Amino acid sequence: MKIDVEYLEFMWPMRHFLITCGDIKEKSNIVAISFCMPLSKEPPLIACAIGREFYSYNLIKNTKEFIINVPQKELKSKIYYCGFHSGYQVDKFKKTGLTPQPARKLKVPIIKECVAHMECTVKQELVTGDKVLLIGEVIEAYADKTLIMEQDMEYAMGDFPKKIYTTRFD
Repeated sequence: MKIDVEYLEFMWPMRHFLITCGDIKEKSNIVAISFCMPLSKEPPLIACAIGREFYSYNLIKNTKEFIINVPQKELKSKIYYCGFHSGYQVDKFKKTGLTPQPARKLKVPIIKECVAHMECTVKQELVTGDKVLLIGEVIEAYADKTLIMEQDMEYAMGDFPKKIYTTRFD
Protein backbone atom coordinates (compact mmCIF):
# COMPACT_ATOMS: atom_id res chain seq x y z
CA MET A 1 0.00 0.00 0.00
CA LYS A 2 1.27 3.45 -0.86
CA ILE A 3 0.45 6.57 1.17
CA ASP A 4 0.60 10.28 0.40
CA VAL A 5 3.81 12.06 1.46
CA GLU A 6 5.39 15.49 1.21
CA TYR A 7 7.16 15.45 -2.16
CA LEU A 8 10.39 16.78 -0.63
CA GLU A 9 10.62 13.86 1.80
CA PHE A 10 12.86 11.81 -0.45
CA MET A 11 15.16 14.57 -1.66
CA TRP A 12 17.35 14.49 1.45
CA PRO A 13 20.10 14.30 2.45
CA MET A 14 21.42 17.01 0.14
CA ARG A 15 24.68 18.92 0.22
CA HIS A 16 24.46 22.33 1.89
CA PHE A 17 25.98 25.49 0.49
CA LEU A 18 26.49 28.93 1.99
CA ILE A 19 25.66 31.58 -0.59
CA THR A 20 27.21 34.99 -0.04
CA CYS A 21 25.85 38.14 -1.63
CA GLY A 22 26.05 41.90 -1.39
CA ASP A 23 29.21 44.00 -1.26
CA ILE A 24 32.09 43.18 1.09
CA LYS A 25 32.66 46.92 1.69
CA GLU A 26 29.02 47.67 2.42
CA LYS A 27 26.31 45.17 3.40
CA SER A 28 26.80 41.50 2.68
CA ASN A 29 24.88 38.42 3.77
CA ILE A 30 24.98 34.64 3.95
CA VAL A 31 22.09 32.33 3.14
CA ALA A 32 22.09 28.55 3.53
CA ILE A 33 20.87 26.80 0.38
CA SER A 34 20.60 23.17 -0.63
CA PHE A 35 18.75 23.64 -3.91
CA CYS A 36 21.80 24.04 -6.20
CA MET A 37 22.75 22.09 -9.29
CA PRO A 38 25.05 22.31 -12.30
CA LEU A 39 23.31 23.10 -15.58
CA SER A 40 26.04 23.33 -18.19
CA LYS A 41 29.77 22.80 -18.49
CA GLU A 42 30.19 25.17 -21.43
CA PRO A 43 29.37 27.83 -20.54
CA PRO A 44 29.72 26.91 -16.85
CA LEU A 45 26.23 27.45 -15.43
CA ILE A 46 24.78 26.66 -11.99
CA ALA A 47 21.21 27.05 -10.77
CA CYS A 48 20.25 27.93 -7.19
CA ALA A 49 16.74 28.33 -5.82
CA ILE A 50 16.26 31.08 -3.23
CA GLY A 51 13.19 32.49 -1.52
CA ARG A 52 11.70 35.49 -3.30
CA GLU A 53 11.25 37.35 -0.02
CA PHE A 54 14.73 36.59 1.35
CA TYR A 55 17.08 39.46 2.12
CA SER A 56 19.77 37.65 0.12
CA TYR A 57 17.62 37.57 -2.98
CA ASN A 58 17.19 41.35 -2.80
CA LEU A 59 20.97 41.80 -2.55
CA ILE A 60 21.53 39.46 -5.50
CA LYS A 61 18.81 41.19 -7.52
CA ASN A 62 20.64 44.50 -7.04
CA THR A 63 24.21 43.33 -7.69
CA LYS A 64 23.62 40.42 -10.12
CA GLU A 65 26.40 38.53 -8.28
CA PHE A 66 26.63 35.73 -5.73
CA ILE A 67 29.17 33.20 -4.52
CA ILE A 68 28.53 29.56 -3.72
CA ASN A 69 30.74 28.62 -0.76
CA VAL A 70 31.20 24.91 0.02
CA PRO A 71 31.27 24.19 3.78
CA GLN A 72 32.55 21.11 5.52
CA LYS A 73 30.58 19.13 8.08
CA GLU A 74 32.21 21.01 10.97
CA LEU A 75 30.30 24.17 10.01
CA LYS A 76 26.88 22.54 10.45
CA SER A 77 25.83 24.73 13.41
CA LYS A 78 26.76 27.88 11.48
CA ILE A 79 24.86 26.61 8.43
CA TYR A 80 21.80 26.09 10.64
CA TYR A 81 22.15 29.61 12.01
CA CYS A 82 22.34 31.10 8.51
CA GLY A 83 19.31 29.05 7.46
CA PHE A 84 17.12 29.91 10.44
CA HIS A 85 17.87 33.63 10.65
CA SER A 86 17.17 36.49 8.30
CA GLY A 87 19.70 39.04 7.10
CA TYR A 88 16.94 41.60 7.56
CA GLN A 89 17.38 41.20 11.33
CA VAL A 90 20.99 40.07 11.94
CA ASP A 91 24.51 40.32 10.54
CA LYS A 92 25.21 36.63 9.99
CA PHE A 93 28.97 37.13 9.59
CA LYS A 94 29.13 38.71 13.07
CA LYS A 95 26.72 36.27 14.71
CA THR A 96 28.38 33.11 13.33
CA GLY A 97 31.99 34.26 13.48
CA LEU A 98 32.44 33.32 9.82
CA THR A 99 35.11 35.42 8.14
CA PRO A 100 34.35 37.45 5.01
CA GLN A 101 37.28 37.73 2.62
CA PRO A 102 37.61 39.40 -0.77
CA ALA A 103 36.72 37.26 -3.76
CA ARG A 104 38.99 37.08 -6.76
CA LYS A 105 36.70 38.88 -9.24
CA LEU A 106 33.45 39.94 -7.56
CA LYS A 107 32.60 42.50 -4.87
CA VAL A 108 30.82 39.73 -2.94
CA PRO A 109 32.85 38.20 -0.08
CA ILE A 110 33.86 34.57 0.15
CA ILE A 111 33.72 32.72 3.47
CA LYS A 112 37.26 31.95 4.64
CA GLU A 113 36.19 28.83 6.56
CA CYS A 114 34.68 27.17 3.47
CA VAL A 115 36.82 24.86 1.34
CA ALA A 116 35.68 25.89 -2.15
CA HIS A 117 34.13 28.90 -3.85
CA MET A 118 32.30 29.51 -7.12
CA GLU A 119 31.94 33.15 -8.11
CA CYS A 120 28.81 33.63 -10.21
CA THR A 121 27.13 36.37 -12.17
CA VAL A 122 23.38 36.12 -12.70
CA LYS A 123 22.50 35.30 -16.30
CA GLN A 124 18.81 34.54 -15.86
CA GLU A 125 16.06 34.41 -13.22
CA LEU A 126 12.96 32.25 -13.27
CA VAL A 127 10.16 32.67 -10.73
CA THR A 128 9.17 29.21 -9.50
CA GLY A 129 6.41 29.54 -6.92
CA ASP A 130 7.81 30.86 -3.64
CA LYS A 131 11.38 30.62 -4.97
CA VAL A 132 13.43 32.23 -7.71
CA LEU A 133 15.73 30.02 -9.73
CA LEU A 134 18.94 31.96 -10.25
CA ILE A 135 21.02 30.80 -13.17
CA GLY A 136 24.56 31.93 -12.61
CA GLU A 137 27.61 31.73 -14.82
CA VAL A 138 30.66 30.58 -12.88
CA ILE A 139 33.35 33.11 -13.71
CA GLU A 140 35.88 31.83 -11.17
CA ALA A 141 36.12 28.58 -9.17
CA TYR A 142 38.80 27.70 -6.62
CA ALA A 143 39.33 25.44 -3.63
CA ASP A 144 41.72 24.69 -0.81
CA LYS A 145 44.58 22.53 -2.02
CA THR A 146 43.78 20.01 0.73
CA LEU A 147 40.31 19.54 -0.74
CA ILE A 148 41.79 18.13 -3.92
CA MET A 149 44.26 15.93 -2.04
CA GLU A 150 41.89 14.47 0.60
CA GLN A 151 39.50 11.76 -0.52
CA ASP A 152 37.57 11.42 2.75
CA MET A 153 36.47 15.01 3.34
CA GLU A 154 32.91 15.26 4.66
CA TYR A 155 30.66 17.99 3.37
CA ALA A 156 27.76 19.38 5.33
CA MET A 157 24.69 17.26 4.62
CA GLY A 158 21.59 16.17 6.46
CA ASP A 159 18.04 17.11 7.40
CA PHE A 160 18.70 20.84 7.60
CA PRO A 161 16.89 21.97 4.42
CA LYS A 162 13.78 19.94 5.23
CA LYS A 163 13.52 21.73 8.59
CA ILE A 164 14.27 25.14 7.11
CA TYR A 165 11.87 24.72 4.21
CA THR A 166 8.93 24.44 6.59
CA THR A 167 10.00 26.68 9.47
CA ARG A 168 11.94 29.68 8.20
CA PHE A 169 10.34 33.07 8.20
CA ASP A 170 12.30 35.77 6.36
